Amino acid sequence: MECVDVAENLRGQLVDSLLAANVLRDPRWAEAFRQVPRHAFLAGFFVQRPDGTWEPVTSEHPDHLALVYRNEVCVTQLNGDDRAWEQALATGSVTGVPTSSSSMPTIMAIMLEALAVAPGDHVLEIGTGTGYNAALLSHVLGDSRVTSIDVDPGVLARAADRLAATGYHPTCVAGDGEQGYAPRAPYDRILGTCAVSRIPSAWLEQTAPGGLIVTTLNRVIGAGLVRLTVRDGQGIGRVLLEDGRFMPLRAHRQSWADDALRDALTAEPAGSRTTLLPSRAVVDPSSGFEFFAGLTLSEVATGADPIRLVHPDGSWVRHRGAVVDQGGPRALWDEAEAAYRQWRALGKPRRHHFTFTATPTEQYFALDGTTLTWPLP
Repeated sequence: MECVDVAENLRGQLVDSLLAANVLRDPRWAEAFRQVPRHAFLAGFFVQRPDGTWEPVTSEHPDHLALVYRNEVCVTQLNGDDRAWEQALATGSVTGVPTSSSSMPTIMAIMLEALAVAPGDHVLEIGTGTGYNAALLSHVLGDSRVTSIDVDPGVLARAADRLAATGYHPTCVAGDGEQGYAPRAPYDRILGTCAVSRIPSAWLEQTAPGGLIVTTLNRVIGAGLVRLTVRDGQGIGRVLLEDGRFMPLRAHRQSWADDALRDALTAEPAGSRTTLLPSRAVVDPSSGFEFFAGLTLSEVATGADPIRLVHPDGSWVRHRGAVVDQGGPRALWDEAEAAYRQWRALGKPRRHHFTFTATPTEQYFALDGTTLTWPLP
């Protein structure tokens, strides 16, 4: 009983913080966050140590509930399978790359609010993960109106079990989320809880006329949430003011980047020079310029210590304080500096000043009040 009271109190504190931050406004979602027990979906997860390794946290951990109800992401899988979890339990910690998680509650609230669901709406969730978000959707809309798909059968099976144990029974499907789920289409809302490099054509086809797609784009620099209204097979909408970053759909991962970033640590530069543009302005999501930088550096991946930028074409940057080293076919930092000058000349537009259009043949950003567009590669 004491455990239930503690969890209930911690949930209440989490909801109060989301309300105070004004990311949670609809009473339906506030009540869902108060009632759905996040800890039921997070019996085990990883917490990252200061040295970068991952420590397992189970329900036996003395701080389990406190860690669950922090307003933070909880990583539940590394490297795309469950062997890292078993190893962590045996050895105390592991290294790895997160591949499944329970998203930060703030981002969940922002996206659920952006869905603007009405009673009777049918929702397709791309990326079931732990099942927690599907439970929130089911709490508000009812089980029969929620479909959730995940590419990992093991992840999905665990989520379905946890959903059932907490009294929720949405339709859970193992499959490629990029393809949507045609048997239950059309959907009034599609919610992508993983990042996509482009809006998949199946999502456009499976959204009812006037329906909404809410997702985030897989962009290391300049990522962000978009909300699109779908009509006549195309989605048109805006980049949202609130930032959002998610693990990419597995088919959309930058698998080339690890080797390129490692090579950029020691590569011999074609040229070195000083720069007045700090690396933070380009790579830090809190920078006003970061989103605009991503329009120019759309396929770039980044690394830290020192800051590095790499591109699939072999171009790279190593930023060392006031000095940059560059190599490859393009001078990436020259492009970043040119983009910074353009951004200032345009009045320093922020992310919410941009629209996004997705058609079966092209996808692009556009800046309000101008004819400027930036196509996705």
